[in-house]
Amino acid sequence: MIKKANWIKSPVDVEAAVVKFRRNFCCEKHIEKCIIQISAIGIFNAYINGKRIGNDVLAPGWTSYNRRVQYREYDITDLLASDNIIDIELGRGWAVGSVGCNNPYPYQTEQPLVIANLHILYTDGDEDDLCTDDLWDVYTSKVTFSEIYHGETVDMTASERLLGKAEISDFKTRLIPTVGELILEHERILPCEIIHTPKGELVLDFGQNLTGYVEIKICGERGKKIVLHHAEVLDYDGNFYTENMRSARNENVYILSGENDVFKPGFCFQGFRYVRLTEYPFEEIDPKRFCAVAVYSDMKRTGFFNCGNEKINQLYSNILWGQKSNFLDVPTDCPQRDERLGWTGDAQVFARTAMINYDVKKFFTKWLGDMAEEQGDDGAVSFIIPDCRNTPGEINPSAGWSDAACIIPWELYLAYGDKNLLQEHYPMMKKWVEYLKKESGSEYLWSFGKHFGDWLALDGNPDGYKGITPTYFIASAFFAYSTSILIKAGKVLGEDMFEYEKLYEKILFAFRSKYIKDGKVHLVPDDWKNGDDEPTIETQTAYVLALCFGLCEEKDRTTFAKRLVELIEEKGESNSCGFLGTPYILHALSENGYTDIAYKLLFREEYPSWLYSVNHGATTMWEHWNGIREDGTFWSSDMNSFNHYAYGAVFDWLFGVAVGIKPIKPGYSEVEITPHPLEKMGFSEGSIKTAYGEISAKWYYEDEHICYDIELPEGVAARFTLPGEEVLVLESGKHHFVR
Repeated sequence: MIKKANWIKSPVDVEAAVVKFRRNFCCEKHIEKCIIQISAIGIFNAYINGKRIGNDVLAPGWTSYNRRVQYREYDITDLLASDNIIDIELGRGWAVGSVGCNNPYPYQTEQPLVIANLHILYTDGDEDDLCTDDLWDVYTSKVTFSEIYHGETVDMTASERLLGKAEISDFKTRLIPTVGELILEHERILPCEIIHTPKGELVLDFGQNLTGYVEIKICGERGKKIVLHHAEVLDYDGNFYTENMRSARNENVYILSGENDVFKPGFCFQGFRYVRLTEYPFEEIDPKRFCAVAVYSDMKRTGFFNCGNEKINQLYSNILWGQKSNFLDVPTDCPQRDERLGWTGDAQVFARTAMINYDVKKFFTKWLGDMAEEQGDDGAVSFIIPDCRNTPGEINPSAGWSDAACIIPWELYLAYGDKNLLQEHYPMMKKWVEYLKKESGSEYLWSFGKHFGDWLALDGNPDGYKGITPTYFIASAFFAYSTSILIKAGKVLGEDMFEYEKLYEKILFAFRSKYIKDGKVHLVPDDWKNGDDEPTIETQTAYVLALCFGLCEEKDRTTFAKRLVELIEEKGESNSCGFLGTPYILHALSENGYTDIAYKLLFREEYPSWLYSVNHGATTMWEHWNGIREDGTFWSSDMNSFNHYAYGAVFDWLFGVAVGIKPIKPGYSEVEITPHPLEKMGFSEGSIKTAYGEISAKWYYEDEHICYDIELPEGVAARFTLPGEEVLVLESGKHHFVR
């Protein structure tokens, strides 16, 4: 139906203000059903006779606009009367204006656009359509400014002016039904403290870092102004801190009507814990008038975890909130500064954890669809999806980021067991490996292009961005890993993978020949210039990737694991990995007989560690291990997010090793349950809701014994391994063991 309609725009470019498209229509016969379909290049809110249509926000979400755009469909039968007015408010959203670290957006329009079709079915069988065209009136609105990074101004005293008739746009894209989850309002949190800072500022603390906005219910003198600014942290002195927002203003301005007003943004969002009342025209502050509203994609919770150590429980809470904060239609890196982009590296390292915590099948399917749309004809994949930083047609892949094209579809299959999804994404996976194969040539190594490397690793300059693990080593490791995943996916789908198996053998041979010598990783620094004395280095990340990706020979596995432990000990029993090594390091240890060392890293509290941020009051995951240093100063103002979920990938180890639940067959129809008790943990319990029902496991100490409780739903079998004992095969039902 919506394809009958036209894309329309305002006849006047009102820049960052929100405009309103209006059409009057009559329904003179009895209505059986009325469906409206709406989409936008931008963000829309729609109303029938003044009543809001739907409960989703920031619609229709963010896609690769010049390739495909989702439309929303609503049943509005109950909202109609004989005489009706439909209003569609339209803002810039992600589509127009400053998006992507101030880089020009490659497929933006000069103005936001809207398209809609209202289809009426009457009880006598007749049908009518009301489409967007040049008969719609366009008005100004009470939202006089709105941009994703900078916030929103709502002036309840502003009159709505007629701008003229809508203009039809020749914009071309593909309209598709909504694929992902709707974006909804979720938790509502009242302030836990009103702070008067040393600078004399008035700040509300909501006690939780989150993504969303503040809703205010207020009545005051007409024309008076409320100005809010948002921040994640306070500085060492207890003052409001916004330098890490970079150019993002995160400012919401509300001008009172003189009546009872309810204010909240409709076309943008903020990442925050603290809100400064920069202007507030009242002497008294009633905290009940303020409410922080968490906004994210409507994912259903599937995974649960609890243990006897409160710091680990807080870490888990931080991981959950990091996911909620950054799973807002696309998997963003952060929700607060002038970025909020779909970085593929962050998404792939966190994917397994994400799929334990929540049902994200639709969420990732939608985003991977945009990845496939933006994949180059040669198979190249960008490091950001939707890609709003590169010029059209220019794709610069990066190892560990672009490999999300293979890693995430495979993780989706393991988590949900859906072959149809794997089939859908298989062409993209195959094109990606073909790209690497072609570009690597007869060398069979990924020794080309620029890479982020082991981003933010601490084995080089701890205040720098890149670790010292050579980027081409990492790239070639991921070339091998993506190829191995493609082979497994192809076999599941019944494809002939003989040629890819031969390719994998060549990659493995080339990798081992170049990077492994005498049972050790052999690396030359990226910045070394050819000369007589070739320096060699070893890094934790190099050994981690070699072990977890199966790149070392089996005869060397024990030596590699032992050397990894030595490197950890040399760093004071700490992890020096970055974004690409950290998600795998505990697995590399536990899979090779060093679960005790993995637990040491997990429970470490000094910098660098997962619990360092917990001890410094974090309620979400940090971008840097020391975003706030021990002396209270900040790592930097340039790139220092306090809501960056990547290091939260550690939860897939907590769930799969500490609790011990891992799928043997895709979709959890058969599972491995191998708990690893530790007295310092106290107890550990976890569960996951699957298509078969809920699977749960718990271990705890009782007197001199360790007790194990397992519960399996119908249709699920488990291989249960007690520490140091044989494997037991368990069927559905409750099981209890004491050792």
